[in-house]
Amino acid sequence: MSELVLYDFGNSVCCQKVRITLCAKGLEWRAIPVNLFTAEQYDPKYLKLNPKGVVPTLVHDGKPVIESTLICEYIDQTFPQPPKLIPSDPWQQSKMRLWSKFVDEGLFDGATELSFSAMFRERMRTMPEEIRRKRFRNVGDPRRTDRFKSTYELGVESPFVVHAVAAYERAFKHLEEALGESGGPWILGTDPSLADINLMPFAARLDYLGLLDLWTGSRPNVQRWWAQAQAWPSFKTGLYDLITEHELCEMRTHGPKIRDGISTHLAALRSAN
Repeated sequence: MSELVLYDFGNSVCCQKVRITLCAKGLEWRAIPVNLFTAEQYDPKYLKLNPKGVVPTLVHDGKPVIESTLICEYIDQTFPQPPKLIPSDPWQQSKMRLWSKFVDEGLFDGATELSFSAMFRERMRTMPEEIRRKRFRNVGDPRRTDRFKSTYELGVESPFVVHAVAAYERAFKHLEEALGESGGPWILGTDPSLADINLMPFAARLDYLGLLDLWTGSRPNVQRWWAQAQAWPSFKTGLYDLITEHELCEMRTHGPKIRDGISTHLAALRSAN
């Protein structure tokens, strides 16, 4: 019997992708929590598994697999039982991986900046100065440090938040078109794939922040897709059921505080196009 160990942080969008995939494949795993706010991801023992100091990390029979998009593909290829989440047709595979690129090259940073400006910024403001400096220092990637510092100082007016708004606008515009072409209810047609799973946590984060309708209000295909996603058992068990009430409350409390600013950025972006 294979052993699957997931180094996990409950409200991490990247961990949520992996958990949904594990649930969709009907797999069991052992979770080891990694507390990002106390910098457990920089523990030397963890860095041996994941030198980037991020979550998730999946360890399968002692072998670590890192990067959430690659972990999801690894799971589907290693455990071939239905449902198949990577299409067998190469053209459909390329369409599926386009959504991986949307997520990895835009939505990941976007979700981070929106979440940070809404709630994590408030949390860092209440930290002692020494701990806050350590948190910035421990980011590890200078580009991430620049983003976090900008959003910490400027909040929703940070240019990185504007970039986040633009990334989500591109993704949801394309999603509306893709669902129309496929006939739905899923991105590639009748069955869910990693294209859908990759996107689900990033739509969920906007929803729980009370911001999703800013992008979906005029996009009926996306609205139907999101309703379908929320009703999918693997989404519920891999994502929604594992968010604590405190986390939901935090998102629902702080998200509306940035809504006007996000709406202003979105309106300016649309008028410019």
